[in-house]
Amino acid sequence: MATVRSDDRVTPDDIRNKVHQIEGSMQETAQDAAPIGVAVGIGAFFLALIIAFLLGRRAGRRRNTIVEIRRI
Repeated sequence: MATVRSDDRVTPDDIRNKVHQIEGSMQETAQDAAPIGVAVGIGAFFLALIIAFLLGRRAGRRRNTIVEIRRI
């Protein structure tokens, strides 16, 4: 177990400074990642739209009635 010297104590100012440093780093990371998140969201929306279109088209084909008209 390490011994703690009196000059190595953590002060409330040390904690505040470290929290501000971490907070600033997180804000920079969030600002850098925001455009990527928007692009991924738009891509996911269009992918879901295409999948819904294809599934609806398939269901429409299965329920489609074919009528043959024969002339005698």
